[in-house]
Amino acid sequence: MPRPDTSSLFRPLTIRSLELKNRIVMAPMTRLFAPEGVPGPASAAYYRRRAEGSVGLILSEGTVVDRPASRNDAGIPFFHGDQALAGWRNVIDAVHGAGGRMGPQIWHTGAARYINGWEPDAPVESPSGLDAPSDSRGVAMTEEDVADTVAAFAKAAADAKRLGFDTVEIHGAHGYLIDQFFWAGTNLRTDRYGGPTIKDRSRFAAEIVSAVREAVGPDFAIIMRVSQWKQQDYSVRVADTPAQMENWLLPLVEAGVDVLHVSQRRFWEPEFPEVDGENGLNGAGWAKKVTGAATISVGSVGLDNDVTNAFAGKGSTSASLHRLIERMERDEFDLIAVGRALLSDPNWAAKVENGDHVALKGFDAAALAELV
Repeated sequence: MPRPDTSSLFRPLTIRSLELKNRIVMAPMTRLFAPEGVPGPASAAYYRRRAEGSVGLILSEGTVVDRPASRNDAGIPFFHGDQALAGWRNVIDAVHGAGGRMGPQIWHTGAARYINGWEPDAPVESPSGLDAPSDSRGVAMTEEDVADTVAAFAKAAADAKRLGFDTVEIHGAHGYLIDQFFWAGTNLRTDRYGGPTIKDRSRFAAEIVSAVREAVGPDFAIIMRVSQWKQQDYSVRVADTPAQMENWLLPLVEAGVDVLHVSQRRFWEPEFPEVDGENGLNGAGWAKKVTGAATISVGSVGLDNDVTNAFAGKGSTSASLHRLIERMERDEFDLIAVGRALLSDPNWAAKVENGDHVALKGFDAAALAELV
């Protein structure tokens, strides 16, 4: 198969004050290398290497807001407190020094469990005290808890701008706190943060976005990550139709989201094949169509199997970029996030740009044990 023309990946893009040299995004990937919640010099060097490797936009690993039990592993970094924020200032300075652009992903893990069984020293919180349908864990949030959480996200976003980051991403996917509000199986609330429709259950996320927009001002780009699938159940769907997707995502865009980062396990799979066929739009394509917002697609880019293999400690080999190029050339989505391929190879984007495709690496699960 001939080498694909990758020029569509290397067009510049401007979204509010965010100016990107290309369309390649480093996807946020949990790394667990922040003792006491503080990112150190190794983290700064890790992100700097991706900037040196021509990644257009780097999104940090998930970094948690200032709430009790907001993380589900002791190695997850904070995005609050003087020490942690000083560490993040070193990270963004290193990335800017290499000519890169970066945003932190701000996060609350809710009632989601972690595989190693670590437990925080405060009760975990979620919409209804559930990790998954019929799986009780922690406590249901009061309206005061909800308000304090909204304020914590806004404070983290304001700190990101103050430290010099170029954007911020709100984590609303994969069965964590915000996503537990979206999911009917974990949001059984009867107040204004629950309800029978996805539009009802989007209120919490929309209030976070509105507060973040107020905190960062009109020119700072806001990204939000969303997903149909949950780590608790890969088959779950929040929206079964394009109309339901619009009811889910449009309130977030109206509240201030500029870019929807739509997570799929395999980016090439159609979101609603019953509507537009087996070669139809993927999740990011449909999100762009129903909201008008810019979108990031993600899911096993450049690899031969999906992220669940990484959870099982398995590697992946390098795969063709033809399907990605085809979708980028028709502007189905605006940016593409690369995860595991960049985890093992900081120079992945530069190799693609330079046509050195034979040198592209797959994913080695051993990379999870260090900051390559």
